[in-house]
Amino acid sequence: MESTARSARLRLALVVWGVLVSQVFLYPGLSDLVVALGAPAGIQAGMWFLVAEFAAFVTFAGVWGVVSDVTGKRVPWVVVGAVGGAACYILLTRLPAVGFGWGAVLVVRLVGGALTIGAFSLAITMLMDLSGGHGRNMGAAGIAIGLGAALGSVVGGQLSTLGPLTPLYASATVLFAAGLLAATVPDRTPTKSPGVGAILDRLRDRPSLGVPYAFGFIDRSTAGFFSLVGVYYFRDVFDLDAAMAGVTLACFFLPFALLQYPFGSLSDRIGRFLPVVGGSVVYGLTIVAVGVAPVYPLAALAMVAAGVCGALMAPATMALVTDIASEDGRGAAMGGFNVFGSLGFLTGFLVGGLVVESANYLTAFLVVGGLELAIALLALPAVRRVAPSVGEQPS
Repeated sequence: MESTARSARLRLALVVWGVLVSQVFLYPGLSDLVVALGAPAGIQAGMWFLVAEFAAFVTFAGVWGVVSDVTGKRVPWVVVGAVGGAACYILLTRLPAVGFGWGAVLVVRLVGGALTIGAFSLAITMLMDLSGGHGRNMGAAGIAIGLGAALGSVVGGQLSTLGPLTPLYASATVLFAAGLLAATVPDRTPTKSPGVGAILDRLRDRPSLGVPYAFGFIDRSTAGFFSLVGVYYFRDVFDLDAAMAGVTLACFFLPFALLQYPFGSLSDRIGRFLPVVGGSVVYGLTIVAVGVAPVYPLAALAMVAAGVCGALMAPATMALVTDIASEDGRGAAMGGFNVFGSLGFLTGFLVGGLVVESANYLTAFLVVGGLELAIALLALPAVRRVAPSVGEQPS
């Protein structure tokens, strides 16, 4: 049984990894990509390109979770989301050739985001359905997310040097392969849920889910911030090309990935409180450190430190969702978490982009790092109240 669960965990982690790789391939060369797709140069175009996709994430993450709980199936929806998202990447490459403008690009991004979030959110939910410890399962999701982002940022930067549209072809290939792999995983949806209304009632009956949702919101806002402002910041301030910008993003994502699984397992042993609250406090400080670093090596080192702190808190936060949610409402619970996470990404894009436009990069880093510190301190009593004590984490 454990070997079967281990095999499923590995395949699902690869699906999550594939979805993240397909997204992050686009980030290092974002400024060149949006121009090739018909947008004016500048951070505003990059902001709206990312916002379009994540607006769809916000709208549809919960929908996919509820659909999977109601139908008692997850695998078919993961496949549909991944394959459909791959088709949207290919469609984007064709729009400039047939004369469609920037507005059409943003519409395709919306559709692609609506499909891709189904593959991402439900693959994580399928990991939640496995036995073996919620921290371990969410650690597997976390390491897949982090490695996907780390590899995607490095390879995406290199792909951008071959041509601004090349990352789109690579993204489509990886996402299609993820859909095929998902089709090989047995569906372990615990029970067929009685209906949409009942699921939403359960979520309303568990207001404590608002605690991990709040941390998910702020944590993902910092990821959105780095994905947009971080790339432009390192290219503008330190005069890096797309390839080196990708390497710099990997300074964050690589330790974030490699430490997720052990830190997730650690949270099963020591509880969720210290990883969530303590990790968030130090994480906020490291974000500020990136913005105030006077030279590139120090900024890159601060990115590494931020990745370590992110790895400490991320799997514990996702595991806290699983601790609180009922077994047959996990799809909706994780869907809600991803809604707040996607709202966080949107906030990171919008706040970061608008603050840079109205002020400067340093102010943007201070604002985002300060928000991370604020949520950790304000929510400290709530985390202490809802986090299971040591030894009480469900298996």
